[in-house]
Amino acid sequence: MKEEIKLMKGNEAIAHAAIRYGADGYFGYPITPQSEIMETLMEEKPWETTGMVVLQAESEVSAINMVYGGAACGKRVMTSSSSPGISLKQEGISYMAGAELPALIVNVMRGGPGLGTIQPSQADYFQTVKGGGHGDYRLITLAPHSVQEMVDHVALGFDLAFKYNNPAMILADGVIGQMMEKVILPEQKPRKTEAEIRREQPWATLGKTKDRRPNIITSLELDPAAMERNNIRFQNKYRKIEENEVLYEELSCEDAEYLIVAFGSMARISQKVMEMAREEGMKVGLFRPVTLWPFPKKQLKEYSKKIKGILTVELNAGQMVEDVKLAVECKIPVNYFGRLGGIVPTPDEVLAELKNKM
Repeated sequence: MKEEIKLMKGNEAIAHAAIRYGADGYFGYPITPQSEIMETLMEEKPWETTGMVVLQAESEVSAINMVYGGAACGKRVMTSSSSPGISLKQEGISYMAGAELPALIVNVMRGGPGLGTIQPSQADYFQTVKGGGHGDYRLITLAPHSVQEMVDHVALGFDLAFKYNNPAMILADGVIGQMMEKVILPEQKPRKTEAEIRREQPWATLGKTKDRRPNIITSLELDPAAMERNNIRFQNKYRKIEENEVLYEELSCEDAEYLIVAFGSMARISQKVMEMAREEGMKVGLFRPVTLWPFPKKQLKEYSKKIKGILTVELNAGQMVEDVKLAVECKIPVNYFGRLGGIVPTPDEVLAELKNKM
């Protein structure tokens, strides 16, 4: 397949990107508002063209454990779900982090807690960025704000997962999953052969140890000293990721006196707010974290030395605002504005809050 330009939903874009990236397998379970990912894969039938396995598991728990098995073989495998479904996958995600297995997880967020609503939300920030499962682990977390980034983050997520042998998550909200935009789909990338996997992922079950015994993939360690060594190794890896993989976007920040910090769909609304504010003579910039973990705390700390205040705009009760406050070390005022229950704020609402806090 050659590069193509198409109009499609964010969820559909995830599916097409997975096929074109050369993913080996997708294992999922339907839940609104991300069901189109699996539906699109079923319609495209990649098992007939690229050999990609697409399977609806009997539950979210089954799906994440299928991903564990595929990842243990060094395969490029993924799953997707929405907020309550991701909650069910948390044990498996923690197991994968403990076994240092690369995989891609997509979360198209809906409102909660509980079953909540099928309307969009960003209330899984804590669940993902702070680690919703047990243990001291981290998920590489990408926050797309467009349908094109839904495509691009599939490749980026897989690449980072395999670079660091760590699960990666695309944390999208329901707005981005359901909206339609023009996207550029990449050319088809070939799937890895088993020989390539053995050479490039010698740790996988398809590989062999130095004494030619099969590798054993596990997160279990009964010796406390050995478990501590494992955790120290994990923390060193996480520090390396924090040093090298921070991504963010800055708009009109050069002369800004105030910053709006937002991710996903709220960054799109905040861009309009920034434009409206500048038309009224207010020097406002937009800072958009692309990686929610690692979070761009050093960059925000630098801005805190030259701006007067920050407003975070979120579709939750105020979650990212905690990381922003930690980043700026309380040197400037940091305020939050958000809507709950799946209600998406208008630019006028956000602008009024910005004026009130400035």
